[in-house]
Amino acid sequence: MVHHSTHSRRFVIPDIHGCALTLDRLLFRVLGLTRRDDLYLLGDYIDRGPRSREVMDLLISLSLKGYRVRALRGNHEEMFLNGCRDRNAFRLWTLNGGLATLGSFGVGDACEVPAHYRRFMEQMPCYLVLPDFVLVHASLDLSLPDPFVNREAMLWSRSLEVRRERLGGRRVIGGHTPMTRQEIEQGLATDRIVLDNGCVYPERPGMGSLAALELDGMTLHFQENIDR
Repeated sequence: MVHHSTHSRRFVIPDIHGCALTLDRLLFRVLGLTRRDDLYLLGDYIDRGPRSREVMDLLISLSLKGYRVRALRGNHEEMFLNGCRDRNAFRLWTLNGGLATLGSFGVGDACEVPAHYRRFMEQMPCYLVLPDFVLVHASLDLSLPDPFVNREAMLWSRSLEVRRERLGGRRVIGGHTPMTRQEIEQGLATDRIVLDNGCVYPERPGMGSLAALELDGMTLHFQENIDR
């Protein structure tokens, strides 16, 4: 049953990877998203799954319809953007699920994806600091005086290290590294929450769903992949 609340809620959703039908169902059937809610997305909207273009269309249309959406950049958006500028980067991207994105757009090259999609991705920040959490696609490099200068770590690192005192007492929420449902649930009690349930890996035990975390009640919601 869709529960429509009268107050605003905050949802975080990681790695969507071309699973547009799954995302749509999670947002509107499972969460009952309204324009009062804040929706934070942790990157990796494209690649691997079959509907990268439709995911991007959904995100753009949510913004146009007045939903409060904040979309962070993931390493797959980064690979796509670099792939238009550099042939080696293009090859790396195609080896990491980029061919599914080209197929979704019906094009043969990263530069042929329509410019407004590229602009949308170029505007995506690598992190977001909330009063109580830091949101990032991958991880933070806490060896640095300022962990927010290392973009590479924010997009690619699999480090689970976190030191709240370095982040104003905030906990870190990311995606990037597929975890089982049980691992995600156990992580909620820690300072380093990883929400990626490997939506595009339904064959892996404990994975194959898209997760959403409601921040104020720390409640998890899952939608099984319906895109495959």
